[in-house]
Amino acid sequence: MAPRVQFYHNTPDRLALTRELVANAHQRGRRIAIRCADAAQLKRLDQSLWTAEPLSFIPHVAIDSALAAETPVVLAAAGDDAHWPHTDLLFNLADDLPANYETFRMLIEIVGQDDAEKHAARQRWAAYRQCGYELKAFDAERRVAL
Repeated sequence: MAPRVQFYHNTPDRLALTRELVANAHQRGRRIAIRCADAAQLKRLDQSLWTAEPLSFIPHVAIDSALAAETPVVLAAAGDDAHWPHTDLLFNLADDLPANYETFRMLIEIVGQDDAEKHAARQRWAAYRQCGYELKAFDAERRVAL
């Protein structure tokens, strides 16, 4: 089955939106992979997931952790994500297509307001469309479907 793909465009704070959407998905029992652009972004997201809300901790580990297969949320930087332990929901914060994206049930693309991010997102949108995937777009700032 082909993955469904959702793009959240015009995101003022990509990590804050990711944290919010991941929290919602985690509450619904989803198994989540988060692909960050680089190690620095991964570190910021990791810290954000630890400190967001004291009573809403989201269990997460790095992809190379011995506990990755047992943990609901797994983090990786682009280039380190070839072997996800689960394939339910993938959040992509990087500017390129994730490896093995076609194995996931759903892909969430978080796109900021920077012109370079928008351009890269248009290329990913075209690639997903070419594969025939169901695409949906949302304006993250206004919280509306496009």
